Amino acid sequence: MEASPLLWVVPLSGLVAVAVAAYFAYDVLKGDTGTPEMQEVAGAIYVAAVAFIRRQYRTIALLALFGAAVVGGVVYAFERVEGISQTELALKTAFAFLVGATASMLSGIIGMFVAVKSNLRTAAAAQTSLGNALRISLRGGAVSGILVVGLSLIGVFLIFVAYNGFARPAEAPFTIVGFGFGASFVALFAQLGGGIYTKAADLGADLVGKVEAGIPEDDPRNAAVIADLVGDNVGDCAGRGADLFESTAAENIGAMILGVAIFAATGNVLWILFPLVVRGFGLFASVIGIWAVRGKETGDPMESLNVGSYIVTGLSLLFMWFTTNQMLNEQGGGHWFFYAGAVGILTSQVFVYITRYYTSGNSRPVQEIANAARTGPATTIISGTAVGYETTGPSVIAISVSLFLSYFFGTQWGAQTGLPHGGIYGTAVATMGMLMSAAFILAMDTFGPITDNAAGVATMARAPHDVRDRLDRLDAAGNTTKALTKGYAVASAALAAFLLFSAYLDRVAALTGKPFDTVNLAKVEVFIGGLLGAMLVYVFSSLAIRAVGVAGGAIIEEVRRQFREHPGIMAGTEKPDYARVVDITTASALRNMIAPGLLAIGAPILVGVVLKAEAEAAMLMVGTMAGVILATVLNNGGGAWDNAKKFIELGGLKDAAGVSIGKGTPAHAAAVVGDTVGDPFKDTAGPSLHVLVKLLSTITLVLAPLFI
Repeated sequence: MEASPLLWVVPLSGLVAVAVAAYFAYDVLKGDTGTPEMQEVAGAIYVAAVAFIRRQYRTIALLALFGAAVVGGVVYAFERVEGISQTELALKTAFAFLVGATASMLSGIIGMFVAVKSNLRTAAAAQTSLGNALRISLRGGAVSGILVVGLSLIGVFLIFVAYNGFARPAEAPFTIVGFGFGASFVALFAQLGGGIYTKAADLGADLVGKVEAGIPEDDPRNAAVIADLVGDNVGDCAGRGADLFESTAAENIGAMILGVAIFAATGNVLWILFPLVVRGFGLFASVIGIWAVRGKETGDPMESLNVGSYIVTGLSLLFMWFTTNQMLNEQGGGHWFFYAGAVGILTSQVFVYITRYYTSGNSRPVQEIANAARTGPATTIISGTAVGYETTGPSVIAISVSLFLSYFFGTQWGAQTGLPHGGIYGTAVATMGMLMSAAFILAMDTFGPITDNAAGVATMARAPHDVRDRLDRLDAAGNTTKALTKGYAVASAALAAFLLFSAYLDRVAALTGKPFDTVNLAKVEVFIGGLLGAMLVYVFSSLAIRAVGVAGGAIIEEVRRQFREHPGIMAGTEKPDYARVVDITTASALRNMIAPGLLAIGAPILVGVVLKAEAEAAMLMVGTMAGVILATVLNNGGGAWDNAKKFIELGGLKDAAGVSIGKGTPAHAAAVVGDTVGDPFKDTAGPSLHVLVKLLSTITLVLAPLFI
């Protein structure tokens, strides 16, 4: 801590995060638990969610132990670091992998536990006011958001200290990369398994319930409805929590590695530690923003959430200015890195607007899809596909401008100071700036499934109309926040991918003792590596989407069977067998997450071993580009289909006479089909691609000695 008093921000922010998350959890759990009917529905969701998570994480834990052994073996056999024995280096890397994996699992489990407890209390709070329901649901989501970022920050910092980082700062970032790999490893399987579960259940519930049986969403007569509500938690809460945990951990370590080069030129350790400090300040900003959100009985809940977002952005800019001027002000040039950090902070807001435009019912793209539904499912799917492809334009331009400006500001610092590596460090500062709001973003993301579940609980418990109306308004805001979070995740993955790619080049250069800053696609093996990277993205997505189709088909058959063999279900005299559908969904999700997960891990290792380091760099570059673009298509296209359906359900689509074309019409049925096509896009394959992009980077960083 002698390097700068600001380093105390890191452990202090971690402690504050744990304390605030504990208070929010207490505040949520002491809330009213509603009517006995609400408690019965919420209890069924909780039992099924815990059963799935227990089975899923048991499988992931076994895979993680095997992964740690492999990583340790590779490091022992191929890597050498001066001053550290082979055995010590291998054990440290394997241990860091297990710590990252364990912290990632813990983040997902705690966040999901509080989320499944929050849904009941949100439904109960809606009996009195929308403001209370908003407070409970956002604070329930904030437990996950704050803990994920706090555990990530504390984990990286403690590993850095434990691995003698202050005494040997130039080596420590390279020895802790296993932490990021372990987090990415768990996140991939958590996101895949949860995503397959949630969308298979959603698909089965929608197609048999809404389209075939003509019953409302979350109708208690639908045997798939409990599995659908469980899926919101295991996919959007646990899966996304693990996703953002690995994002913040891996990107932090990558930025620290890039700081090593400037540390070598200046002897100032703050270049390595800056990413930790600025993220600590970002955590403070997010906590203040969450606390500032206050709901009103009238008005759009999204407006209250936007106020919190603006507060986080403003505080992040203030903290970025202070931190860069205190820690990076070499020869008075710190203001250039503030500009780079501001670019990252503002890019997150740009992506909020891009995503909102393409997924909001008030915008042209969603209304275009809704109008296409008048002529059937085929035109609905064609229109939604076109919208998904269109979204890549503004998204890629925004990412490109952000990278260009942050690199430019970094080079201006280099020109003023005469020091090297300013450009690439500028992109690292921009990435850290974007991650400053990660806790608030994840809180808004988890807010979505909590409100969705609360609306489902109220519907199944046959709550009064005014309660369901409040929850429907919160659910609509939750759908928007979930879509915005996916846009944020894509943008941060793109910025981080360039950062981590540069860190990989530095790592190979350090291992070989030769400069490595050119990837020559004119070499046949390098071109093949790039081509295989693009292929990996599409084959991986295919496996993830197919898994949803297979599991969803099994659920459809089961729900049809129950309707057919038990006519009392539709009459309301007999209860459906919810547990049977939950069991089918669980088994299918766990079975089908293995193949795409092993492909994502095995393919880059095989390419690196056979075609070597430069081809691996090409695979990383091209795979990242293809992954970011395809994730944008899947996320925004799927979100647009979803909200086109909701636009019709809310009466937004009208005929020539001005009469609403709503539920139960052929246009609504076509929109439901479009929504079910988009579900595995936006909630399974798309989010899993975020993890894949960063997993490629962490694999190459950890296993780089194998590719030399």
